[in-house]
Amino acid sequence: MRGALSGLTTRGRCLLAAGLAAALCSVMLNERDLLRVSVFVVALPLLVCVFTAMTRVGLHARRHISPLRVPVGGRADVALDVHSTGRLPTVGLLVSDGVPYALGGKPRFLIEHLPRHTGTQLRYSLQPMLRGIQQLGPLKATVTDPFGLAEFERELAGVSRLVVVPRVVALSGLPGGSGLGSGDDGSVRLNAGQGEDDAIVRPYRQGDDLRKVHWRSTAKRDEMMVRVEESPWRGGTTVLLDRRISGHRGVGAASSLEWAVSFAASICVHLHRHGHPVRLVSETGAVLVSDAGDGGHSDAAVLDALAALQPVHQREISCPADPGHGQELIAILGAATPDSISRLIRYRTRGVRSIAVLLDTPAWGAGEDDDVDPRATGALLAAAGWGVTTARPDVPMGQVWGGVCRTGTRRGDSMIAGAGS
Repeated sequence: MRGALSGLTTRGRCLLAAGLAAALCSVMLNERDLLRVSVFVVALPLLVCVFTAMTRVGLHARRHISPLRVPVGGRADVALDVHSTGRLPTVGLLVSDGVPYALGGKPRFLIEHLPRHTGTQLRYSLQPMLRGIQQLGPLKATVTDPFGLAEFERELAGVSRLVVVPRVVALSGLPGGSGLGSGDDGSVRLNAGQGEDDAIVRPYRQGDDLRKVHWRSTAKRDEMMVRVEESPWRGGTTVLLDRRISGHRGVGAASSLEWAVSFAASICVHLHRHGHPVRLVSETGAVLVSDAGDGGHSDAAVLDALAALQPVHQREISCPADPGHGQELIAILGAATPDSISRLIRYRTRGVRSIAVLLDTPAWGAGEDDDVDPRATGALLAAAGWGVTTARPDVPMGQVWGGVCRTGTRRGDSMIAGAGS
């Protein structure tokens, strides 16, 4: 009874108090008719509480989401199957599902009558505008009586997961034509001379075997150079995504970070469709997702990893080694200082294709460190043999990818190709 009385609304409590006051007055005034009325007034909210509490016990529900993975701007349909197994019919049932703010408003449904042993299906749709792993629920039901004297809340279903993946844009073409992912072609090799001199070399690092020193290149460059005997792993491309908060501008879905995530997703899916294995790494060189060694490709793994990607507060790009591990590299970079770029290109060999997509972050909004000049960053990368493309929010991703394909073909030129060209 104590649990049932806890469901009394303000109206029910007032009616109960009025009934008790009428009963007290009837005793003092010796009015039996008023006593009969007071007994009815007191009994009404008590009986309503008991029956409403019994009604909520037999409620059950299930939630169905289709599809479980939806892109930003797409649509997901949610179906709620609500049924009653109680002894009494359910009336005045208010059902509400917990929906995050990023997915829209909180859906509410009013079921005027739910007969026993039968159910009803409720539907609503979601159109997420921001990627992420979203949680739907819990599903709650508020049972009320027709008089509004009592109400009880009950959780009918728990939490369900909805994966909102980045928007994928269709791209066309490949950097360097069909040579992408098949190792270095003749256009991207270092021509150190003729015959045996046509070798891939790099500066000497502490710990290198002295037997690998390439003496002709060393004499020509006046710097100790070593031969790279192992060619880059064939058939793979590494996509580097800069997720530093300090390197991006804008808020929400219109930020430069979300643009970069969507562009990275589009590149990975595009390369998968052309049969190229892909590794996705962060600005620290940490592997976010990598294709299986058996050659299998999984767009879902890449999209799920990007959906769960969170920005970091790291100030600088810090790769302790070659982020591409000898593969071709496509780096999507936000605002970066020359020191960060120097650390990024330090371990990259000139004989391996390296492409940078520089985001013109001031075009996305003002920030604290807007003194970083994208042109200076691009010039530093181009001097290191990288192909460079600049991206802006008003330029379609397909056009930016076209700039990537052009710069990937002309790696030997120290040229910065703008996305709008």
